[in-house]
Order: sequence, then C-alpha cells, then structure tokens
Amino acid sequence: MKKKVIAGMSGGVDSSVAAWLLLSQGHSVIGVTMQVWQDEDLDSVQANAGCCGLSAVEDARRVCQRLDIPYYVLNFKAEFKRDVIDYFIREYLSARTPNPCIACNRHVKWESLLRKAEALGADCIATGHYARIATHPETGRLCLRKSATPEKDQTYALYSLTQRQLERTITPIGDFTKAQVRQMAEDAGLAVARKPDSQEICFIPDNDYAGFIQRNSPKNLNPGWFVSVDGERLGRHKGITCYTIGQRKGLGSSFGKKMFVKKIDAQRNEVVLSDESELYRHDFEAEDVNWMAIEPFAGEKKLKAKIRYSHKEAECYACVDGEKVMCRFLEPQRAITPGQAAVFYDGDYVAFGGTISL
Repeated sequence: MKKKVIAGMSGGVDSSVAAWLLLSQGHSVIGVTMQVWQDEDLDSVQANAGCCGLSAVEDARRVCQRLDIPYYVLNFKAEFKRDVIDYFIREYLSARTPNPCIACNRHVKWESLLRKAEALGADCIATGHYARIATHPETGRLCLRKSATPEKDQTYALYSLTQRQLERTITPIGDFTKAQVRQMAEDAGLAVARKPDSQEICFIPDNDYAGFIQRNSPKNLNPGWFVSVDGERLGRHKGITCYTIGQRKGLGSSFGKKMFVKKIDAQRNEVVLSDESELYRHDFEAEDVNWMAIEPFAGEKKLKAKIRYSHKEAECYACVDGEKVMCRFLEPQRAITPGQAAVFYDGDYVAFGGTISL
C-alpha cells in the first residue's frame, strides 16, 4: 500500500537513503528537517554542529532537490528546549547522567513530528535509524527488533516509543548494513554518501557539558569535596556537573592511586570516590518504564539488559514492583548510572525500558 510519508531529514547519509528507499517503493515522500537550535546568531561551530546545524539543513535540502521531493524546515525550538535542553540541565543538577538523544527521539523526533505529520495528512513518519519495527511473535505487540547491523543498532535509543508511535513509523534502513547504505547513496547520486556520522550532542558541539550547564543553569554551581566511601575528605572538586559515575580521568587531583567516581551527592555537593572494584554491582531499579514487546508481568523473567549505549547487554532477571522494574544481573556490571536508560531485550526484540534510579 502506497503511503504519504514525512521523512525526517538530518542531512546525513542514513536519513537520505531512507527517503530514497521510500521513494523507490512508490511512496509519496516529503522531506522535513527539525529546526531545534536556540539562537539565530550562532557561531560557526554551533551553526554547523551535528544533525541539527545549518549545514545539515543545506545537505538535506540538496538531497531533496536530487530526489525531486518537497522539503520543509519546521520549527521545534520550543519543544527541544523544554523536553531536551531543560531536562538535560535538570538531570545533571540532580546528580544524574541524562541521555538527551533518547529524550529528543521520544518528545521531538517522534511525538512532535508525528503531530505535524498528522496535520499535513500524512500516513506516517520515517527516519534513518538502524532498527526494525516488528510484531513480537508471542505477544503480538508492536516493538523494535535489532538492526541487521549489530554494531550500528539503535534500538537502545528508541526504547521509549509507544505503540501509537510505532504504528505510524517506518525505518527503511533497518535491514541493511552501513556499507550497503553508503553504496545505495552512491548509486542514487547523493552527495552525502561519504559524509561522516555525527558523534557529538548537537547542542554541545565542543562536548563541554559542564560549561554548557554553567552558562544555562538557573543555579550557581559551586565547588565541593571529593570524599571517600567512608566520608574522608580527599580534595576539592569543580562542581558536581563535571562528573559521572565510573569516571577516572579529569578529576583534577592526584590521590596517590587510581580513583573513580562511585556516587554523586547533589544535596551534600559531594563526589564519592572509590577503587574500581567498588563500581561493580548486580542490582538496580528502573522507573518511568515504557512497555514495548511485553506488558507488566508476574514473577521473574530472564532477559538481557543494556545499561548504556556502548554496554554489551548482559543476562539478568527482571521483576515488576509497582511502577518500577527491579533488575538483578547474573554477573556484576560496571558503573550502573542513575539517569541512564536500561533497556531489556527478549532475544532480538526490545521488551521494555526505563530510567535507572538505583
């Protein structure tokens, strides 16, 4: 069935090939780039940053001209500031480590774009993510299935999509490898075929998280104490937003031995340091759970869980406790971090996911 599709265009090779594939399949495609930058007078670095900068707009525009499809830039600045930037700052100030890309996917790239698509009379939206939308063979629920390219799989960052959002979404490149995607771009004559992938957070192109928060926070960020697990003061830290669980480099002090961030206490303005061995633990809890392939269940269920994007998923037992999910890994895992996403897999399928709260 041919559909009218709004294709989210980042100016990169993945979203460009996604639009080309849809067009090749006979769908009516409209290219859209989401304007999320906050200032009109940006410096050259920020203006050309990541998937949302001005250079990305020009790349996406050229791709749409090549494909001969309509192209629009839609203003999502208010949604992005509220749901991504403000959330990012708020989490760091609360001594949690946020994942802004997951927030952006859920609230901006899907929910806000889907509302725009519905207003334009489109059937669905499409993105260039490495993930596949499938029906779970046992539950019959819509869910994400891992990409055909394991090293590029992006299901972790998309765990929060709802059944409604999944129903109205197409991910055309999920069945292909990155090499195949680049070759298709070459074959289609797309100028972005060899464009490097974006790595940084789009609104912090210099990766200076602490500096960004300092400039944009409603609070004054004060130095405090590094302390041992026993409460002994070890030295001064620059402010809690400069650190995350498991960090060793950049502590700014010499302690006579390797020390790692074990815990961050926002109320006491303290950063607790320990040996690396103390970073490992079996258990955690997850809140704000989004049920995908499966719904809440009784008893324990053996699954695999991933606690950060780069984490190799590990076997665990999960059980539901009210609004939360309790997880116990079979083997202890390093640096389980509050604020990060925990995504649970049933084989290749995303079962559910939530935010680590410990």
